[in-house]
Amino acid sequence: MKALSDIGLVGLAVMGENLILNMESKGYTVTAYNRSTDKVDDFISGRAAGKNIRGVKSVEALVASLESPRKVMLMVKAGAPVDDFIEQLIPHLEPGDIIIDGGNAHFGDSIRRTRYLESKGLLFIGTGVSGGEEGALTGPSIMPGGSPAAWESVKPIFQGIAARVEDGTPCCEWVGADGAGHFVKMVHNGIEYGDMQLICEAYQIMKQLLGMAPAEMHEVFADWNKGELDSYLIEITRDILAYEEDGEALVEKILDTAGQKGTGKWTGIAALELGIPLTLISEAVSARFLSAQKDERVQASRLLKGPGTRFEGDRQAFIEDLRQALLASKIVSYAQGYLLLREAAGEYDWNLDYGGIALMWRGGCIIRSVFLGRIKDAFDADQTLPNLLLSPYFRDKIDGAQAGWRRIAAAAVSHGVAAPSMTSALSYFDGYRSERLPANLLQAQRDYFGAHTYERIDRPRGEFFHTNWTGRGGSTASSTYDV
Repeated sequence: MKALSDIGLVGLAVMGENLILNMESKGYTVTAYNRSTDKVDDFISGRAAGKNIRGVKSVEALVASLESPRKVMLMVKAGAPVDDFIEQLIPHLEPGDIIIDGGNAHFGDSIRRTRYLESKGLLFIGTGVSGGEEGALTGPSIMPGGSPAAWESVKPIFQGIAARVEDGTPCCEWVGADGAGHFVKMVHNGIEYGDMQLICEAYQIMKQLLGMAPAEMHEVFADWNKGELDSYLIEITRDILAYEEDGEALVEKILDTAGQKGTGKWTGIAALELGIPLTLISEAVSARFLSAQKDERVQASRLLKGPGTRFEGDRQAFIEDLRQALLASKIVSYAQGYLLLREAAGEYDWNLDYGGIALMWRGGCIIRSVFLGRIKDAFDADQTLPNLLLSPYFRDKIDGAQAGWRRIAAAAVSHGVAAPSMTSALSYFDGYRSERLPANLLQAQRDYFGAHTYERIDRPRGEFFHTNWTGRGGSTASSTYDV
């Protein structure tokens, strides 16, 4: 074992342990530390036995074991625990040393931590790490941002342990300054919420309208995974639907209340703050909130009645429509997510490589799919593309899927099956393609009750007008509106 380690890692939960093992398997010597030191002993004597991994039982020993510039990666709970460890590390570090936060931090915290540590002569990286337990061990998607001067020191390690696409390109590249890495990871997680909800809605429609059993749905998802919807989430859904316990599908024995760690909610909040219509992902987050109201829903099911009928028609044609609806809705989800990335890049002065982000998500992470290759192609062809829906490939796909998408949305609504993400995606699409929306009436209402002014189609943009609608108001107007 080398006299000094290449990197230290704090936090021996599932992700931390597996990242250490991944690093060691790529030729790096790693120091492991955990606040509960018995975990260090268990790890060193267990999974790390005989490997180039050393365990320490203090922050001082951790820092002393590292070669310069020292690189310490934190895999601890987001929030105050990260700040606590940073404060413990600072007295033992030297200028140019690097602290890395690999947890699901809020991007605003990464902006603050970058500035704080740079003011002390230290460097900071806030990086998203996606892929779960398996990805951490065999190759995750890694999205680093923070102090640009830190990148060259960590680049060999990060790109060495990351997943790779078919041509060998690592699913890891520098994202941008301060909080850019964690913002991109946040949007990744928001899209993940959307993908999962869309799949769940397809499952519910097959179950409730077609009366399909899990084994039948397994066959459908297996077929879908061979084409345009080929992805990790479709793949695991296929496997889940085939998994049995005591001869019965396990999925049907699981309570229908979903948990979350907050990143989807953060994505929705960021979209509201930046003025981006992130409708599909917002509905996916709300669907989890609604699922948690289990007792109230059980009571409501006894009092509130809907149509309660099943679909009667060509089942195979309906399933193909459902595939098209899932594909079209997925396109909208990514289009909205990329709109949020573009707006954030302008707001926070980040130079984001949109095709590169798709490449980082192409392997290792939870939303990995063949679909992402098409997104990379779209942005490689036009870095200024305002919306994925306007790229030739995705425009054609939406055109081909639109009829089936509408039939599925209509069937869900008319038969009383909740499909909030699919239907909101369709509403967004119809709104986005509308040359004229009813916001003229909305703005007239705002001017009527609050003198908020309006613009006119027969006058240049930027001129604002107020009408004394009742004859009782004055000529004084409120401030102009934001668009």
